[in-house]
Amino acid sequence: MHAALDNRETPSDAVLCLHNIGKAYGPVQVLSQINVDVRPGEVLALLGENGAGKSTLSSLIAGLIPPEAGGSMSWLGQTYAPSSPGAALDVGIGLIHQEIRLLSQLSIAENIFVGRLPMRRGRVDRDYIEAQAQKQLERLGLKVPASRKVGGLSVAAQQLVEIAKALTLNARLLILDEPTAALGGEETELLFQQVERLKAEGVSFIYISHRLEEIARIADRILVLRDGRQIALHDTAQVPVRELVEQMVGRSLERIFPALQPPKEQVMLQVKGLSCREFALHDIDFSVRAGEVFGIAGVVGAGRTELVRVLAGAARDIKGHMLLDGEVRHLRSPCEAIQAGVVLVPEDRKQQGVVVEHRIEDNIMYGNTDLLDKHGWVFPGRLREFAQTAATRLGVKGAPQQRISSLSGGNQQKVIIAKWLARNPKVFILDEPTRGIDVGARAAIYEVIADLAANGMAVIVVSSDLDEVLGLSHRVMVMSRGRQMGILQRDEATPVSVMEMATA
Repeated sequence: MHAALDNRETPSDAVLCLHNIGKAYGPVQVLSQINVDVRPGEVLALLGENGAGKSTLSSLIAGLIPPEAGGSMSWLGQTYAPSSPGAALDVGIGLIHQEIRLLSQLSIAENIFVGRLPMRRGRVDRDYIEAQAQKQLERLGLKVPASRKVGGLSVAAQQLVEIAKALTLNARLLILDEPTAALGGEETELLFQQVERLKAEGVSFIYISHRLEEIARIADRILVLRDGRQIALHDTAQVPVRELVEQMVGRSLERIFPALQPPKEQVMLQVKGLSCREFALHDIDFSVRAGEVFGIAGVVGAGRTELVRVLAGAARDIKGHMLLDGEVRHLRSPCEAIQAGVVLVPEDRKQQGVVVEHRIEDNIMYGNTDLLDKHGWVFPGRLREFAQTAATRLGVKGAPQQRISSLSGGNQQKVIIAKWLARNPKVFILDEPTRGIDVGARAAIYEVIADLAANGMAVIVVSSDLDEVLGLSHRVMVMSRGRQMGILQRDEATPVSVMEMATA
């Protein structure tokens, strides 16, 4: 199924060749003995758990960090040792980050040429940049004017703008880091169509993803890393998902969702006729019982995230009623929602869930100062004890003084959950709970969700991963274009029944 790792013959037409690439930070070896090539017009999938070395390897190739002595890279037959991302771009290698880094107030053309805006008679040559940008947008099938501001574009469109930016520099190798993490099925398919189009033009890709189901659809070959080492190099992408997972984690691991206990009779949350002009929601009616996991499914743009943000107090223009534990509540701010016992783990944890450069204990304190405040003071000893208790309860791997930025995605997510669990809320909402989290860490998050329900909380889960919604939920509500299309019992909810409602 996969080729030998040490004496593999490198094709003469390879655009990029890596030989014995390694990287260490002090005594910690994070990457060692990587030997692989990238061929013209192919997609090489790069798989591994968080911490396997995927980001380190892509950063080496893209010029963000230097490799260790003893290894070597070649690009188009020439020795390659980029001193910076700019140097990598200059020769035709671009990295498209998972977190989109565009400037929302600038136009598409300005974003594509930012940092290298051509001048004419002392002014930016807008005609030139818009014409060149438009050429790349058409190449990618993105039918919007290059003069349009980036701020109003969908996530998928913004990703294509990032790719267009690299293409204006004549990039021949694009590294895509979790490109579909924020996309639904339809947008993912559109992105894949553009990748196929560029492949036909000879552009190569290194494709990093945790969504193993899409690898067979888009990749030509697969490189599997574990603990910084090269475990397998498959000459085809038609590899069983279970085999890939076992290679990634080093053990047999099936995607088994935890058993759910029956919910209680007590209705913890009831929503009646909920509408919100600001978020384009119309006539939503549902209830969630104590101890129930209530899933919300739908394609991108269905209104799932908008709905849970309304429930968490992030909107004011609301019609309808919300009853919390039998009491009518009007939650006009996130603070009011938190005080009432409704908490939200947001879909974008780095932007909305944590302060990545702050410590674990600080992040756990945020939102809980009222529980720690003693006469206007938060004492360090009390804070550390509180944070340690909360972190231990969730099995967070890291000391309270450790920065969030040093944690894996799964542990960052556990910190957010630990923060809110310390309040013993009534309603616990998780929006995309496993986005960007490797397959091994997902199982731990699934267990946490089941435990929240077992402790009597009403749990609401939103996920673009349909199998995840179906596997975790007692019932599933399907949404489309801001409207509720129906609620399915666990035994009625299948991929077919959900998608029929979601696309109606």
